[in-house]
Amino acid sequence: MAGVHHIALRVRNCALSARFYEEAFGLREVRRIEGETEPRAVWLQAGDTVLMLELELRGEGPSEGSGHGLLFTTPDLVTAEARLSSLGIAVTDRTSYTLYVRDPDGHRAGVSTFRFDSTPS
Repeated sequence: MAGVHHIALRVRNCALSARFYEEAFGLREVRRIEGETEPRAVWLQAGDTVLMLELELRGEGPSEGSGHGLLFTTPDLVTAEARLSSLGIAVTDRTSYTLYVRDPDGHRAGVSTFRFDSTPS
């Protein structure tokens, strides 16, 4: 397999969640699928991957939220934390390489400087 194709998260409000990921992580909307009264899906470009924010997900699983973590690469945690703070987004956990936050539906999201091609010291 050659990389991640897409990540899908069930959300309560696609527009609200899309705005969170656009502001917090600089993602860009690439597709919006309208429902009767609000979007039922918003797709955001995340590097070579697409993040699909959906009102309903296909397949088995819990009926609400998820335990998945969605992490984005950052070159600098100090700058990333300042950006999140300026948006009123609290860091809920951290390691020496990673900052974790929660999106509007409680999904774990965040940024990391960890490089998979190196061994942490």
